[in-house]
Amino acid sequence: MDVIKVEAKRLIDRLPDNSTWDDIMYEFYVRQKIEKSLDAAKKGKTIPHEEVKKRLLNNGN
Repeated sequence: MDVIKVEAKRLIDRLPDNSTWDDIMYEFYVRQKIEKSLDAAKKGKTIPHEEVKKRLLNNGN
């Protein structure tokens, strides 16, 4: 079975029995964003903390 499908089933199994479709979709969305971010970090596609602070401070001016 595909790894993503297995992980999706595990995620659903961890949710409370009274979860709504919105709850499930939110969990999938968050998981997808985390996976994407971890992949970007592994590939070195990140912005140093100091650069982020500089960009945020310059945005407020």
